[in-house]
Amino acid sequence: MHVGLIGVGRIGAFHAQGLAELSNVDRLTVTDVDRNRAADVAQRLGAQLADTPQALLDSGVDALVIAAATPAHAALLHMAAEARVPAFCEKPIALDVETTDAVIERVERAGILVQIGFQRRFDAGYRAAREAVSSGGLGDVQLIRIGTHDPAPPPEEYVAVSGGIWRDLAIHDFDIAPWVLGRAVVEVCADDPLFTRHDDVDAAAAVLRFEGGSLGIFSGMRNDPRGYDVRMEVFGLRDSIVVGWSDRTPIRSVEPGVAAPDQPGYRDLYGKDPRACAQCTKRVARWWSPWQPTVRGARIGRCASKSSPSRAGQRPRSARYRRLARWSTAGLPSRSGSTSCSTTSQPE
Repeated sequence: MHVGLIGVGRIGAFHAQGLAELSNVDRLTVTDVDRNRAADVAQRLGAQLADTPQALLDSGVDALVIAAATPAHAALLHMAAEARVPAFCEKPIALDVETTDAVIERVERAGILVQIGFQRRFDAGYRAAREAVSSGGLGDVQLIRIGTHDPAPPPEEYVAVSGGIWRDLAIHDFDIAPWVLGRAVVEVCADDPLFTRHDDVDAAAAVLRFEGGSLGIFSGMRNDPRGYDVRMEVFGLRDSIVVGWSDRTPIRSVEPGVAAPDQPGYRDLYGKDPRACAQCTKRVARWWSPWQPTVRGARIGRCASKSSPSRAGQRPRSARYRRLARWSTAGLPSRSGSTSCSTTSQPE
């Protein structure tokens, strides 16, 4: 299979390595706005080099992986639809709902397979947590704690076009929490200290309310000195569980006799989603195409951004955005006619 990769920055180079290792990918072509960077990746992996995304598509690729900067995602998905080429695209599709909806409509008219990069749905821990909740083993879930703490900030040029911490870093948590609980978010209240250069922040917190009354507490950081820390704790009336806890969890206990982790925290999730998409394309099978979570996560992020005091110029608030959040998540009409975003899309 011939796979084309657009964008070989930090995550794109990671995907390039993973695709090069797949036995069913016998040809890889890459392109990037930085031609020297693309040439370096192509030489290192024995891949071919295309000057532009259109030239890459014209080379006859069987599938496309989009790992370019966020502002390019929508246009590249339109190109994939025009070429009738199945695609994996990093999140988000776009930073605004209108552009996202236009992409969805174009892709559905083309009838191509598209997968968005919500890799946590492929992680065994999160899938086990989802099963524990849906089986009733935890009892009624009262509270969850979710967090994503990166070990170091991304490059400033990335921050400038990322859409901010709520729609970049937190979108994974806004996707996985409703998926695990099987309940949509109906209310968001956010707080963050403003990072003024790009109207963004390096630390943020939010309280989420789910259908049925469960509460969620989110924390996000762009600079965790002990490493990459991604966790979810689910507290039910019968049992409590955690995803992301191991001997590498990057937090140091100050209790007597408890040793600190001796390795930096990291969860190897990122290679799983594009590789699964490539396997699926080879089989010409139906695959998970999570348009609804993509829209839902973006809208929850928008609610969080509007709710935060650094944007609103006042104390954190939620009531004003409750109607928007309800419309954005639980009441979002799906393309299949369903009005629930919580459980309809999942990896098979």
